[in-house]
Amino acid sequence: MKIEVAFPNLSFQRMVHLAHSGADGTRLFLVLQPGEIVVFDNDSDVASTDTFLDIRGRVNDQGNEEGLLGLAFDPAYETNGYFYVYYSAAGPRRSVISRFSVSSDDPGRADPSSELTIMEVEQPYSNHNGGSLSFGPDGYLYVGLGDGGLRGDPHGNGQDRSTLLGAILRIDVTEVGAEGGYAIPPDNPFAGQGENARGEVWAYGLRNPWRLSFDRETGDLWVGDVGQNRFEEVDLISPGLNYGWNVMEATHCFGEGLGLSELLRQGEENCERQGLEPPVVEYGRDGGCSITGGYVYRGVRLPALRGAYIYGDFCSGKIWALRHDGERVVEHRLIAATRQQIPAFGEGPSGELYILTFSGQIYRLEPD
Repeated sequence: MKIEVAFPNLSFQRMVHLAHSGADGTRLFLVLQPGEIVVFDNDSDVASTDTFLDIRGRVNDQGNEEGLLGLAFDPAYETNGYFYVYYSAAGPRRSVISRFSVSSDDPGRADPSSELTIMEVEQPYSNHNGGSLSFGPDGYLYVGLGDGGLRGDPHGNGQDRSTLLGAILRIDVTEVGAEGGYAIPPDNPFAGQGENARGEVWAYGLRNPWRLSFDRETGDLWVGDVGQNRFEEVDLISPGLNYGWNVMEATHCFGEGLGLSELLRQGEENCERQGLEPPVVEYGRDGGCSITGGYVYRGVRLPALRGAYIYGDFCSGKIWALRHDGERVVEHRLIAATRQQIPAFGEGPSGELYILTFSGQIYRLEPD
């Protein structure tokens, strides 16, 4: 397949997410890492944008992986006007999840003074922020958090269920009070287990989940988890499972500081794999160096891709499609080699997919 520019008259810097509100399929909302959300008509001829939210004064984007990273519209946005963002803040360094409201005077703009803080998570380093937000079909808010950063997970956060880092969280924001906050769904796998496990954790053992998404038809939760030295992975997330980091990097034992030959000789078989959930798919450095999770395609423009999970790599610009029958991968193929830096994919209201790039353009797939 090839890619073509979806909105030729628009160009943006540091795009990290594209969303729709669900209530209005005529507009798309684009998240810019420095701290803005812009909105524009879902029309290939569109030539202008409006500012939906500008919180650059609150966002810390000094680190390459810090900034305004996530956006999710409340399932009842059409009636309550609520949406949620994930951003990095400083003093102290932390990740913030907040709720904002649309302006009562202008439905095309948010009210920046309406912020209610839902959650704050201390971040020891500037990288591996994760940053995905998405409401599941159950109405709960899911959050992707990286292991805290640096390299090799020096604090062991990935395997520590008593921290929120290195995990997918599931929280209830339906009863947010005047001071913010959230509730823990009682059926979360570690709810009520005391100090040894945080009740918010839905799944753990993740290094840097860079983009999570739900299949709009099946409800399956997909994650692209960025590897370190050798392997990238795609995970299908189930409650309570341990996805291996930092014991494993994809399906391979992780050995920080070991040379490749020494790792292959000593470390490859010398770790405890029992209880660790393997990825659906992995690839090595021949495919790229930083996975970008995508979406299961449910649009109509590309019928050959319907039902396939589409994902890519930031470094190589390659894009793949994989199919999973619930038990195993039945198809996995390279569908495009774009040579673009791809930080994120976006999904439109009808299930069509968009490809965000650091070249400034938004693309979409087209048959050759």
